[in-house]
Amino acid sequence: MFPTVNEQMDLIKRGVSEIIPEDDLVRKIERSIKSNKPLRVKLGCDPSRPDLHLGHSVVLRKLRQFQDLGHQAILIIGDFTGMIGDPSGKSKTRPSLTLEETRRNGQSYFEQATRILSTTNIRMQYNSEWLGKMSFADVIVLAGKYTVARMLERDDFTERYKAGESIGIHEFLYPLAQAMDSVAIEADIELGGTDQKFNLLVGRDIQREYGLEPQVILTMPILVGTDGAEKMSKSLDNYIGISDPPKEMYGKTLRIPDELIYPYFELTTDVSHKELAEVKQQLSDRSVNPRDLKRKLARTLVTMYHNAEAARKAEEEFDRIFVQKDVPVEMEVFPLQIQNGGTALISLLTEAQLVSSRSEARRLIDQGGVSIDGEKVTDANAPLPTKKEFILKVGKRKFLKVVRP
Repeated sequence: MFPTVNEQMDLIKRGVSEIIPEDDLVRKIERSIKSNKPLRVKLGCDPSRPDLHLGHSVVLRKLRQFQDLGHQAILIIGDFTGMIGDPSGKSKTRPSLTLEETRRNGQSYFEQATRILSTTNIRMQYNSEWLGKMSFADVIVLAGKYTVARMLERDDFTERYKAGESIGIHEFLYPLAQAMDSVAIEADIELGGTDQKFNLLVGRDIQREYGLEPQVILTMPILVGTDGAEKMSKSLDNYIGISDPPKEMYGKTLRIPDELIYPYFELTTDVSHKELAEVKQQLSDRSVNPRDLKRKLARTLVTMYHNAEAARKAEEEFDRIFVQKDVPVEMEVFPLQIQNGGTALISLLTEAQLVSSRSEARRLIDQGGVSIDGEKVTDANAPLPTKKEFILKVGKRKFLKVVRP
């Protein structure tokens, strides 16, 4: 038994940027209920980024909602299209991957994604299953169904063309190949971020060209990272990984700007509409400290990806380190070699890989960001303590237990 149309639409519309077209989605749901047949909901997975973070979870959680409503989730691992490289949102040609790399990354993606998705009504398929079988003649026929003028309507292509930057012909094939994924599985719905809107719309057009009913597309907002400025990205180090340890996930969540509290609750958690309304009301109440809402958000996320006990311990650990100014219960141990007994502090920081360079180490020390056993050290060339072990702290979050043999 499927929920009613209204019940399904209430859940589906939460946090969505666009539904194109919404009337078609309603009709598909009505038909699904009448025929007792689940809709095929497609999500294309980029195998070039196998490490998933909360930014990826936004669309994955929407797919999970469709699963919870009784529909069929289909993950398309782009092992074939990964060899082209999706140019969406890129200012230059993106490096392609080998088939082996895309397969390996795809498996890692699936293993992480199923921390969010149900494993009972899901299919995973590699698009090399159909794209790899297309002949050159097939590709020419497909290319003939779309024009260069329409391709250049895409913002990133337009900007690069006007700037005189190169655009490879193979990049035009990417949205067509992605569209063929929708043809191959006869997708009823396709999900993606707002940066995928053009590609998703091409899917509708190509399905129509092949005599299929066009898919409905749902675009989800792009989650801003913990810096409050850029799209969440591992390369920008503004991410919260869904596989992060509890204390890291908790601590990173508390770093987000106040204006991201509500979007994070809405897009990355399952809190109810009532709770969302309460969060919005509390954010407008000056008597409520936003830090309390961040702590609630952090507990919620850690509970989702770990468990309630892990969330409790992560919060206690955070309070011990940052509120009570204590040290963590567990930390990495660095064995100091005997021959390095006279090693200066600056050398230890680089050897232990707590900094990327000696100049960064010197800057941190000069700024008072390094301490030994709770005492700040201001001399980069100061000798290390002769005691058997000591606690080295760098910045606000890095702790290292240094131990002599």
